[in-house]
Amino acid sequence: MVTSPATTKERATATVVKTYPNYKVIVLNDDFNTFDHVSNCLIKYIPAMTGDLAWKLTNQIHNEGLAVVWVGPQEQAELYHQQLRREGLTMAPLESA
Repeated sequence: MVTSPATTKERATATVVKTYPNYKVIVLNDDFNTFDHVSNCLIKYIPAMTGDLAWKLTNQIHNEGLAVVWVGPQEQAELYHQQLRREGLTMAPLESA
């Protein structure tokens, strides 16, 4: 009886680190929200939003039809999206960044 030597395969042990995807909160233009209301909502609900940036984004929403107002983790994006929608802003569905 002939036996062959046992061979073992080396297993790759590299760890792959994947980060969670970020999500975009997008406000759409509409015909019923005022500039002041949109700007005030952005300041109220989006962290670190300044008055100048809120006004700039509000103008972008008006002139271009939409603006990405925040990008980050899904859970926070869902919260901000819901808060802005409750204030009557027209929101695009969340999308991964």
